[in-house]
Amino acid sequence: MEGRGRIKTILSRISGKGYKAYRDLEGSYTLAPGLVFYLDHAQGDPFAAPSRVRLRLDMGVAQYPPRLFKNPVRRTALQDFILRAFAKRIRPLSRGRGTGGSGRYSVDAGAQEVLLRSGCVVTSDYVEVRFFMGLPAAGRRVLGMEAMKMILEDLPRAAKALEYASQSPQEVEAFVNQVEDQEYIRRQLAERGLVAFVRDGSLLPRRSGVDDRPMERGAVLFESPPELRVTLDTLHHGEVRGMGIPQGVTLIVGGGFHGKTTLLEALSRGVYPHIPGDGRDWVVTDACAVKVRSEDGRYVEGVDISPFIKDLPMGRDTTFFSTEDASGSTSLAASIMEALEMGARVLLVDEDTAATNFLIRDARMQALIPQEKEPITPFIDKVKLLYREYGVSTVLVLGGSGDYLDVADTVIALDSYRVLDLTERAREVAREFPTPRHPEGGDAFGEVKSRAPLPESFKPRKGRKERVKSRGLKEIFFGEEVIDVSDVEQLVDYSQARAVAEMLRYYGHRVAGPSVAMRNGIALVQELVAREGFEAITGQPIGNLALPRSFEVAAAMNRMRSLRVRFVG
Repeated sequence: MEGRGRIKTILSRISGKGYKAYRDLEGSYTLAPGLVFYLDHAQGDPFAAPSRVRLRLDMGVAQYPPRLFKNPVRRTALQDFILRAFAKRIRPLSRGRGTGGSGRYSVDAGAQEVLLRSGCVVTSDYVEVRFFMGLPAAGRRVLGMEAMKMILEDLPRAAKALEYASQSPQEVEAFVNQVEDQEYIRRQLAERGLVAFVRDGSLLPRRSGVDDRPMERGAVLFESPPELRVTLDTLHHGEVRGMGIPQGVTLIVGGGFHGKTTLLEALSRGVYPHIPGDGRDWVVTDACAVKVRSEDGRYVEGVDISPFIKDLPMGRDTTFFSTEDASGSTSLAASIMEALEMGARVLLVDEDTAATNFLIRDARMQALIPQEKEPITPFIDKVKLLYREYGVSTVLVLGGSGDYLDVADTVIALDSYRVLDLTERAREVAREFPTPRHPEGGDAFGEVKSRAPLPESFKPRKGRKERVKSRGLKEIFFGEEVIDVSDVEQLVDYSQARAVAEMLRYYGHRVAGPSVAMRNGIALVQELVAREGFEAITGQPIGNLALPRSFEVAAAMNRMRSLRVRFVG
């Protein structure tokens, strides 16, 4: 076959030459009927980042039924399934074949969440996977025969995973249907007056803080309290029952180590669909729910935090607040206002990661320090106004401040991982033990302002080249700057962090302007990716990107110390 013959000819010619000779192999080659191999970029050194490659299989050979990708949700789910199947098929073929990364394959197939990924594309014409391979070398010289084995033997064998016939039809259908049903439930939440749903029988605890898979033994399965039990329709699974968390102000209370934070973490991750068997695959949260926390030392640029903080010493302006080193309270105020600016409908807060003086000022402290001497209006005095004026609900994990019982609409308790509705009991307690504190929030929440990031904020160049990349879920390297995203908790996948870096670069080059609100600008970039793929912003196919939410893109942008903004609208 012509493509295979050309590969043999090139590799025979360059075998034993310097490693950069692999660049002669860049291009496309037919490996089998309907199967095309693309070497988009050959690495320049066996110790450098591996080569970027693709396999494309005609749909006439792949034969996936159109019903499996008839809408964007099902298409994303099918792409996710195929990418995982391909990773599983090629993993045993990945082994050392020389120096550095020689002979290794790397497929970005994700973990527990189902995300729109650049690693697989399904159209009515073809199925394509994008991944990385370490072209083999001895020292820094081409190993032609080993490369032939990888391309001409390994890849056609792994490409079988792209065929519908190689899958279990029932497994594919179940995967796609379950992801679609998660999104179908998500669309029902608002009309049912809910912010989240947790199905009975869900398994919420994880194996460890560094292993997000479900706990294997000893976990208590979720059972909703009768008072909060709801029944929701699905497209493929009939009616499902579980706990519905109502809109408004919800407290999650209980003793230490009883499961409060585990539930909140599940709700936080519930903004994404999950793979079947994750245990949280029927935990569905409003897509615009944002987890906020205090971040001592974070950068803040031009945020109006005056709904919470006013009259700072030395006359510092809080209507356009900027700082290189935010405190716990000012960072949390900024994060809330930034989330609202981006359209958050639900705030998720854990008192363990929130500044105490921001959450509450009790009666004794009010008596000791008069209100006119305290610049912070605590969250307790704004949370109801936030819901009343903006329709933004709050779910708050709380163990130490009973004053919040006065503002709660719903109180959920965790007792040895069992879930109870204590709303009525909480109201009784509030009546029996009235708080002597007085509200300090005034009659209105305050204004939520839109900001436009200015073009000069974006400096992706380091030396002669642009450098945008990430290090895990902790840092994004953007030119000379290192953006700390370690506390952006709903950034859940390394590939999302990489995509954020690329989206920031594109935003700076093509979107930023003094009249473009951050929310609108990020929405434009996301819509472009959803419509045309990640290569619309990268200029080339790359196999290790996953779509973040607009909130996480904005969170990274807001933590750029080069950011400069002005108010718009």
